[in-house]
Amino acid sequence: MWGRRLLLALAAIPIAFLLAALAGSLLPLNRGWDEPAEGTTVYLRSNGIHVDIVMPAQAQGLDWSAQLPPSHVRAAPAEVRWYGFGAGERRVYLETPSWSDITPRTLWSALAGGERVMHVDQTADPGAELYAVRLRPEEYRRLWAAIRADFDGKPRRIDHPGYGPDDAFYEARGKASAVQTCNQWVADKLRLAGVRTSAWTPFAQGLLWRYRKVDERLEDVAR
Repeated sequence: MWGRRLLLALAAIPIAFLLAALAGSLLPLNRGWDEPAEGTTVYLRSNGIHVDIVMPAQAQGLDWSAQLPPSHVRAAPAEVRWYGFGAGERRVYLETPSWSDITPRTLWSALAGGERVMHVDQTADPGAELYAVRLRPEEYRRLWAAIRADFDGKPRRIDHPGYGPDDAFYEARGKASAVQTCNQWVADKLRLAGVRTSAWTPFAQGLLWRYRKVDERLEDVAR
C-alpha cells in the first residue's frame, strides 16, 4: 500500500508542474501594455525548447558592442547587427553542446538548480523561428538595462569554446532551475521592460503565444 501511495505521489509531481505551467502561461503580467505602432523591434528566437532575446547591436543610443566586443568570439561576422541573449544553468549550458550530450547529471542540474550563466551570440541577422516585439524607447532601454544587469558588473567571459564561431558564455547573477528556467528568464526581462508577458512560463510555448510570429520580412530597427 505504501509503495502504491509513493508511486502516485511521484506521478503527481510532474502533473502538478504541468498544470501550474499552464496556469502561469495564461496569467498575464503588465496586462495594460499594448504594442506601439512605432519603436524598436526585438525578437524572441526559439528552437522549440529554449528562447533567446535578440536585440539590435545599436539602438536608442545603446551599443552592445561596447560591452561585448566581437573579439570575445572566435569569428564574428563582418557586420555584427544583432546580439542574442539566453540564460541557463552552468553545467547544462557548458557541458551539452547538443541534446545528445545530456547526461543524468546535467539533467539533475537543470531540475534541482545551479549557477546561472549567460550565452551571447553575435550575428548579422536575427536567425529563424522569430517572434517580434516592438518597444517604445523607454521600454527598450529598460530591457537593455535588465539584461545588462545580469552580467553582474563588467561582462566576464568564461573560458569555453562556445557552440560555434560567433558565441560566448559569461558569468551571470542568480540561479537557474526547473522553476527559474531559461524561458522564465526571458519572461522576467520582458516584465521588467513593462511588456505584457506570462506570469510563469517554464516552457517556450507558454511564452511565445503572446507575440507576433515572423514569417519572412524582418521589421526595420528604429535607431
